[in-house]
Amino acid sequence: MTPTPFTLIEEGRSIEIASSTDGTAVRLATGPLLETLGWTQKPEGLCKNDVCIPIANRPDLINEQGVDLTALGEVLGRPVAIDADEAAASMGSATEAHGAQLAGGVAADFTLPDLSGVEHTLSDYRGKKVLLIAYASW
Repeated sequence: MTPTPFTLIEEGRSIEIASSTDGTAVRLATGPLLETLGWTQKPEGLCKNDVCIPIANRPDLINEQGVDLTALGEVLGRPVAIDADEAAASMGSATEAHGAQLAGGVAADFTLPDLSGVEHTLSDYRGKKVLLIAYASW
């Protein structure tokens, strides 16, 4: 299997990482992926600062081909959307962060252009009523 470039979008940045597909999973190169996300692999599991997540019960997570991106999202509690045909994926924030934000009634901040190309940031409209209209072709 020849490694191919794969684009991972995470926390507003786009990173290209070597990948392979084993028919059931998209696997990204272990070192670059974990470094990008701020995790390290240790005997006790995946560690970031003071937090370690045991992965001994997940032998399918990391192998010689890399890290199964979907399984990593499950382990970290982060949603992952993958488009294997376009060699791209997006990893969202931890679900706990979203839950706390939703419970507080505050929408996540984002910036998008209007039809004229002028960028608008949601937080610029705090305290005002805002109507958002979303459209998808599917």
